[in-house]
Amino acid sequence: MHSTARLATAASAVLALTLVGCSASSPDEATTADPIRFAIEEPDSLVPGNHFSTYDLVQALFASLTTIDGNGDLDYLAAESVESDDAQLWTITLRDGWTFHDGQPVTAQDYVDTWNYAAYGPNGWVNGPQLAKVAGYADLNPAEGEPAATELSGLSVVDDLTFTVELVAPDRQFPLQLTAGQTGLYPLPSEALEDVAAWEENPVGNGPFRLVDGWAPTSPIEAVAYEDYAGPDTSIEAVTFVPYLDTATAYTDALAGEVDIVGIGGSQVAQARNDFGEHVYELDAPGVDFLGFPLDDPRFADPRVRQAISMAIDREAINDAVFGGSQIPATSLTSASMPGDPAGICGQYCEFDPEAAKALLADAGGFEGGMEIHFIANWGQEDLFEAIANQIRQNLGIESVVASPASDFAAFTERVGSGEVNGPFRARWGALYPSQQNTLTAVYTATGEGNFGAGGYSNPEVDELLRAADAAETLEESYDGYAQVQERILADFPTVPLFGNRYLYVTSERISELYTVSGGVDLSKVVVADTAS
Repeated sequence: MHSTARLATAASAVLALTLVGCSASSPDEATTADPIRFAIEEPDSLVPGNHFSTYDLVQALFASLTTIDGNGDLDYLAAESVESDDAQLWTITLRDGWTFHDGQPVTAQDYVDTWNYAAYGPNGWVNGPQLAKVAGYADLNPAEGEPAATELSGLSVVDDLTFTVELVAPDRQFPLQLTAGQTGLYPLPSEALEDVAAWEENPVGNGPFRLVDGWAPTSPIEAVAYEDYAGPDTSIEAVTFVPYLDTATAYTDALAGEVDIVGIGGSQVAQARNDFGEHVYELDAPGVDFLGFPLDDPRFADPRVRQAISMAIDREAINDAVFGGSQIPATSLTSASMPGDPAGICGQYCEFDPEAAKALLADAGGFEGGMEIHFIANWGQEDLFEAIANQIRQNLGIESVVASPASDFAAFTERVGSGEVNGPFRARWGALYPSQQNTLTAVYTATGEGNFGAGGYSNPEVDELLRAADAAETLEESYDGYAQVQERILADFPTVPLFGNRYLYVTSERISELYTVSGGVDLSKVVVADTAS
């Protein structure tokens, strides 16, 4: 159920980090470089096309075709150019001189082979759907029966440094889809696809850092700067990724100076400001938190019920009390930091108005029985969902509204995925590239990776409006199109927007500047303080 995991964890800096592995570094090149120690979630896989949540580590070992510069504009990294006359047939030209960590050149054939492998349904790669808009994807992923093909018809190698990509429909956002968050589009060397399991024991990437000596999910993982990396220079010579299972232990270790970069939850930010001062980073992010609903439950079938619940929630008060003001109360379906985000489009239904909320619920026929708000235990969400439950109960006059935690992430996804929830549930989407397209397509279309978070909502009118916005002549024109998409979705109001995200980190004094990309720390841009020893 990759969409379930992606919705809860992808592109999230609020890591589900108790220390699961700790050992003295071996006397090798990584230790002599005095590595930065980076707290990460326990990695599930280092195959870029087949991981759920190992973004920080994968993005350090691999490089994307395109990137986003300091002004938020598209730039090129491993690609020399990405061009199209009609936004449907794209030509990707690679920069010469790029190599994998074993010295082998990165070629157009590597990209095409990797994309074909990732897209082929029987391989079961969780990030394969990132190629869903390439012509031929449906043949590799039929709803029933065996695939009609093993390769995407839309991919063609022109020469060692050039390949073409034909999409099923025009899409001006395509170059943005090639940025770091879409890890399913990273290249693998040819030998990796011959035996993926063997290759993953000591994976070879094309990014700014390379592994020193393999990895294990519960032990510190050492990497050093790749000396022949063809991208921009980094200020970090070595990094040790330290797996954690909770932010509390990682936070304590950061206070003790035992780890240099830690992602924290919003409920920790007030204490962090006291403990870490200027070494707290609150960075605008493309993630959004919302409530999903079991739309097939008759009690929630009327949009006015969902609108009333939304108006009964005081986002500003919760943001101040729970998140220390670090998050952004939602006024649209996408992150406020997203280019072209139509702030305020949610209108009155995202404004706190308990009297209007109660009247709207009465117009919808009221609410029978109690209500449970479902979330994940031990992820620092208790205060948030207790507050939401209390406000809905008090402001709508529903006799029993309780916050109902699932024991862990797996139990939560099973409960939601099997339709066992009897009330609203925690949902989230962190966009994998900086376009409204990603959030709107992933959450609000039937084939979207995060559609379960919207209770399976879809609408043919929304699909058609998305196609028109995707095909806009310019990015600026697409913003008007995506605003129309949001307006149409909000007419149905399938979800309750809660907060746009800021990703939160604390660092040791060794770090002087920190940047994120698609929900992960961009280690290639981290600046180490001059006083670092």
